[in-house]
Amino acid sequence: MSETTSRTELSALGEFGLIERIASRVQLQHATSIKGIGDDAAVFDPQGFHQVVTTDMLVEGVHFDLGYVPLKHLGYKAVVVNVSDVCAMNATPKRITVALALSNRFPVEAIDELYEGMLLACKNYGVDLVGGDTCSSPSGLVISVTAIGEARKEDLVYRSGAKDNDLLVVSGDLGGAYMGLQVLEREKAVFKETGAQPDLAGHDYILERQLKPEARKDIIELFRKLEVKPTAMIDISDGLASEAIHLARSSGSGVRIYDEKIPIDPSTYKTARDFDLDPSTCALNGGEDYELLFTIAQADYEKVKGNPSITVIGHMTDKASGCMLVDKQGGLHELRAQGWDAFLRK
Repeated sequence: MSETTSRTELSALGEFGLIERIASRVQLQHATSIKGIGDDAAVFDPQGFHQVVTTDMLVEGVHFDLGYVPLKHLGYKAVVVNVSDVCAMNATPKRITVALALSNRFPVEAIDELYEGMLLACKNYGVDLVGGDTCSSPSGLVISVTAIGEARKEDLVYRSGAKDNDLLVVSGDLGGAYMGLQVLEREKAVFKETGAQPDLAGHDYILERQLKPEARKDIIELFRKLEVKPTAMIDISDGLASEAIHLARSSGSGVRIYDEKIPIDPSTYKTARDFDLDPSTCALNGGEDYELLFTIAQADYEKVKGNPSITVIGHMTDKASGCMLVDKQGGLHELRAQGWDAFLRK
């Protein structure tokens, strides 16, 4: 939390006062959002579109550490991770609701900062904040965001549509968010041991990938411009390997990823080497990149060929061939989902 000149206790406002304070900052952007905060439920008119709904929860001590995560960035990220799931359905995000559980260690100004990030994300992605809930928490901050998007029935893309020989494609680059986390954790450990101020110089890109990721709504718009509809799609929250396996299993297929094709930013590559880590392993298993992993028919290759926003990294195979990584020497290795799994963490 940034320094403030005053501290207003939450008890001075109460739950309803806090809700009114939040509502006063919200402006609806869509004519289809009929009623937002201020009634028992939000009201919107889908106007014939199919609705997609997703919920993601961020829990202090599990998903974020307020020792190095600014509240404004946390609010922004809480919205983005849900917008990313909507984009992964080839749908357009329209609305969110936000539920908070917070302790009295947070002053009103801290909640203002958190919502400043949320509202900035809403503005950037054209999303209306239409409701939510607040309650007390005895242990830490919990943020639960539900996102609602829409798409025409014929435009929706599921994980289950990939076919043998479809091309496997990814947006952006991978591994940066994981390496940003490694830098933050290292500097936190150094500070606790020595009191030395964090040295974050030269890590701007990977720190932003971790603290302020962006959902790839622009890729959804690119599909429409190129007249390409993916056959299957998923966002990369738990690591490339894990998501590729999800696509393959949902589609009843196998998959082959080529190590040399995986896009890795130079700063990610260098930092991984500085940590004595393999950059490809970081890209495969790191997670939190929020890029889109999708498949397209080979007939669409010429439409996407050479586009700087996306990279063909492999192809789908028959189920019997399994989920495999092809190393730089041509050797085959079984893909394993070694990325984030909340229930395997202590």
